[in-house]
Amino acid sequence: MTKPPSKSSKPLLGEAEAPIRSRPRKKRDPAQPQLTLDPMPARIDPCLALLKPKPPKGRQWAFEVKWDGYRLAVHIEPSGVRIVTRGGHDWTARFPAILAAAKRLPVATAILDGEAVVFDEQGRSDFGRLQQSLGGRGGNRVSREAVMMAFDVLYFDGRDLTGTELTARRHLLEGLVPAGGEDAIRLSEEIEADGDVLLLTACEHGLEGIIAKDRNSTYRSGRGGEWLKIKCIQSDGFAIVGYQRSSAAFGNIGALLLAARKGGELVYVGSVGTGFKADEAMRLRATMDKIKATKPAVKYSGGRKNLIWIKPKLVAEIQYGGLTHDGKLRHPSYKGLRDAADNASVNELE
Repeated sequence: MTKPPSKSSKPLLGEAEAPIRSRPRKKRDPAQPQLTLDPMPARIDPCLALLKPKPPKGRQWAFEVKWDGYRLAVHIEPSGVRIVTRGGHDWTARFPAILAAAKRLPVATAILDGEAVVFDEQGRSDFGRLQQSLGGRGGNRVSREAVMMAFDVLYFDGRDLTGTELTARRHLLEGLVPAGGEDAIRLSEEIEADGDVLLLTACEHGLEGIIAKDRNSTYRSGRGGEWLKIKCIQSDGFAIVGYQRSSAAFGNIGALLLAARKGGELVYVGSVGTGFKADEAMRLRATMDKIKATKPAVKYSGGRKNLIWIKPKLVAEIQYGGLTHDGKLRHPSYKGLRDAADNASVNELE
């Protein structure tokens, strides 16, 4: 027969009234592996589309409309929502409608990739209207008209999706941002069509062009060729190196003198004298007069009079119909200034 424990035995739980406590744990070693959730990146450099003259062929290519606006990443984080430009600037406060729409999305954490746009009366994205709504280059106005056309999701409920193929990312995005929505975050829908037919239709409707994306590709920052852009009318960024003074023109700007990059240096590619609006021309003139230069940043032998040279710090978005045989822009038209927050880049000539 088993004997009961003697009174001198050490009680199992100590004093009867004492609380039960576990041994204090050591703090977690940061070098130890994390939990299975992927850490949320503070910023992801965007995947950029490579310019091509015609659409690619093959079933692996998906097509979308090319939107004309500012590239944005919307970060939905446990602490709140951040809206970040392509250049890494925090513009959360400048897009209140997009911010409010992001807060309503049914997801705990996510990073959406897309384009902020403002539409015209025909439902086309209009870069000039977007700039006006933000107060122009360097402005600080709040844009309540802007909406975000979302075309990718890079992080979703604790999972980094940049290593996942596009088809799977799109499947998650379409569940998060349904097609046909009228909110300030809308789905940039894939269009089932032959690339050549779609490009022709886009051009007939006055759109800028189309985007082709490899369905099997992962998300890679930079211009690696997984995404392609095919434009109806060519439009690129060119450095402003000076202007021709004219008393008869808006802002006294008769024409802007433009440059592109070639072999690591700036080369003159002609001038643009159309597309200016009165108030915008006045602001542009004031901005240029603050960065005047004593000599041109390019080799120039055009023979124009009343030229004012400036430092090549401003990038203008120019629509044009190609290049002439001597490397000048054909039928150029001014669309607006690219903002530094949009990581404005100058066109590279081959």
